[in-house]
Amino acid sequence: MALSISSLTSSLSSLSFSSQISRNPSSISIPQPPKTLPISLSSKSTRSLSISATVAAPVETEPVENLKKLVKSRLPGGFAAQTIIGTGRRKCAIARVVLQEGTGKFIINYRDAKQLPYNALNFLVQEYLQGNPLWLQYIKVPLVTLGYETSYDVFVKAHGGGLSGQAQAISLGIARALLKVSADHRSPLKKEGLLTRDSRVVERKKVGLKKARKAPQFSKR
Repeated sequence: MALSISSLTSSLSSLSFSSQISRNPSSISIPQPPKTLPISLSSKSTRSLSISATVAAPVETEPVENLKKLVKSRLPGGFAAQTIIGTGRRKCAIARVVLQEGTGKFIINYRDAKQLPYNALNFLVQEYLQGNPLWLQYIKVPLVTLGYETSYDVFVKAHGGGLSGQAQAISLGIARALLKVSADHRSPLKKEGLLTRDSRVVERKKVGLKKARKAPQFSKR
């Protein structure tokens, strides 16, 4: 037993160990790849896309306060004190019209009635007749018939009904006012039917019917 232990110790002493322990055993060095990779992409055709957008500028309109001052300065004493005046009616709409020598301006309830070119911001424009070409044609027909489209300024107070009825009432009021300018205007205006009051109105609803004349569907049982 003593021989075996002494031989074991002698054999262990003859062995030599070489160990290199790093100071930072937790650090592992891994070669990093280059930050930039030299990759060259060659395209046969390069296309550039350019997008341009234009925003329509809002149409400048005269403020309502300025139009009120204009109407009061042009019509001293109000509508009733003027000489060239006419009243037109259509459906439930009533329009009082005053004519004065001018450049063909239309002012309805202190708002302008001129037609504007269509644009995306048309809903912001404070035009009374909303730029509707049919309604604007209604109010200009009496003046165009006599060739006065740029000779008179038209001032209107309208109420009741809708814009379509008010436009036709304004047309009748202008035609009646033109009769006070000269009696010779009656013949051309009457020939065009501009002095006739359109008495058509919506027929009233009847009891038992859905509308004025529309009856409910017949059921046999």
